[in-house]
Amino acid sequence: MEARISHAVPTRIALLAAASAATFGLCAPASAQTLDNKYWISAMAFYPRIDTDVRVATAAQADIGTDIDFEKDLALDHDEILPSFSGGARFGRVIVGADFYKLDRKGQIGLARDISFDGVVYPATAQVRSGFESEIYRLTVGYAFVQNSSVELGAAIGAHVTRFDMSISGQGTVGGQVGQTEVRRRDALAPLPTIGAFITYKVAPRVELNGRFDWLSLKIDDYDGRLLNAQVGANYAVAKNLALGVAYRYVDYRLGIDKERWNGRVRYKLHGPAVLLQASF
Repeated sequence: MEARISHAVPTRIALLAAASAATFGLCAPASAQTLDNKYWISAMAFYPRIDTDVRVATAAQADIGTDIDFEKDLALDHDEILPSFSGGARFGRVIVGADFYKLDRKGQIGLARDISFDGVVYPATAQVRSGFESEIYRLTVGYAFVQNSSVELGAAIGAHVTRFDMSISGQGTVGGQVGQTEVRRRDALAPLPTIGAFITYKVAPRVELNGRFDWLSLKIDDYDGRLLNAQVGANYAVAKNLALGVAYRYVDYRLGIDKERWNGRVRYKLHGPAVLLQASF
């Protein structure tokens, strides 16, 4: 499947918002708690710019592998519309929240340079197929130090769990021997703890501004991780339990892996706008 890159970000985001309004008649925001209700569930159409850099080698390899740009070297899409879901609840000053989103891309290209991936050298001009899939789960528990009818401000701890699955297939060389089609696939599950902060501010009876920030820089066993996950948004309540929102999300994920079967790293960055739909009660 040929990868396609879309450049009509503003137009497609506008169409998404219009389609949501036409379908539901009423629209709502997500991903940030509302001050007026204790429970909320959300759906988001997130349209990020994606950058993925991967290096995969084994401890037995003579070389350390190639730093591969999956978008530039392997023709994976830079732009995707990602569905994202979230929910949360407030128990007094304790706020619990969860998010989930998934990305699955495939590409096919004639290589412009030699690349080494998991012990296989795929030469320049070779036709290769590739894939990169990720599932991201986020769970936080926060405490509001400031909480009243117009503002909620607090800190949170949580977990950011990401599953990566990546593959390359094509004619390659193993140990100096030119072979037939070589298929290499790697996956990793990285559960990383985070600390962060959040704020919701009601600037008008129907308008709320919100923001959140999660951060990690930590080495755990065979993993050396760094994570920055931030989001800012604005919500407009069109009814007591429904609102429409927009947001901007930024995720920068760096994971170093030092294992016998995989000595390498993954760097994964997503950033872009979103339209949000939320129901609260």
